[in-house]
Amino acid sequence: MAVTRTGKIVVPGDFLGTTEEFTPGRGVYDDKGNIYASLTGRVRVSRQREIEVVPVVDTPPIPERGDVVVGRVEDIKESLVIMNIAYIVGHEDRNLAVSLPGVIHISNIKRGFVKDLKQEFGILDIVKARVIDAKALRLSTAEPKLGVIKAVCSSCRGVLRRKGNVLVCDECGRIELRKLSEDYYPV
Repeated sequence: MAVTRTGKIVVPGDFLGTTEEFTPGRGVYDDKGNIYASLTGRVRVSRQREIEVVPVVDTPPIPERGDVVVGRVEDIKESLVIMNIAYIVGHEDRNLAVSLPGVIHISNIKRGFVKDLKQEFGILDIVKARVIDAKALRLSTAEPKLGVIKAVCSSCRGVLRRKGNVLVCDECGRIELRKLSEDYYPV
């Protein structure tokens, strides 16, 4: 029999009930049929008997499938772009608990064929991407609002301004291509 009720505040490790009584939800874990709190918060039980713990403290957000994240490109491999995730859109006021590397596979950059990743992204580009796999932190920029939102020239590191579908360097006049977001700044 469960020792908790809806609304009660619990801490990690508190026994909440069994899998015979409840279906484990967010903020809980199942250990051999016993359900325990995995964070500090209030117990909530749905009509479908799903038990969860809703945090009462402001914890750093963790990227989940479907979230849009913003980060900086750190490395470009043959078929992967590696970016350091800075924050989750909608949680700009709260940094992530740790710096997380996300990966954009060449097949998730845009709809259509991508021949060369260096024509889609540059080192130090700021990118907006959607999380498609939270465990592996696989990202996608295939949607029009996703992609590079700010870039610097790969030659002189000057600001790249958008002119149509290309980027032009204010300093050296170099023209570069990127997988641009509709929200690219500066225009």
